[in-house]
Amino acid sequence: MAEDVAKRLMDYGFHAPTLSFPVVNTLMVEPTESETLAELDRFINAMIAIRGEIAKVEKGEWPQDNNPLKHAPHTAASLLGGDWDRPYSREVGAFPLATLKAVKYWPPVGRVDNVYGDRNLFCSCVPLTEYTNA
Repeated sequence: MAEDVAKRLMDYGFHAPTLSFPVVNTLMVEPTESETLAELDRFINAMIAIRGEIAKVEKGEWPQDNNPLKHAPHTAASLLGGDWDRPYSREVGAFPLATLKAVKYWPPVGRVDNVYGDRNLFCSCVPLTEYTNA
């Protein structure tokens, strides 16, 4: 569930926080002294809204495996595609808070298998042989 909250925060315009460090299945949130009160309030409002979404899952209003948290982050492509078979509206996926309609960050990539990626690293860099000493 911590990963679901982290991914859903991206729909609210926040970088997903560190997961499972220093404690497994937790979020580590570290605002810096440069964060404004307005930004901290925005984060708190997002967390309260996400808690409300969790409550809908707990009450059975949304299925445990088909809800905004499980499908987060919502990319523009996923929201604008043809079929929509989810028990929540596209607007809930895209704009969970009304304030996001004025300023929205669109995650370019949806959810990936993080564990697979962590265990199967690969380099997509230019081979070192391509570099020359100029």
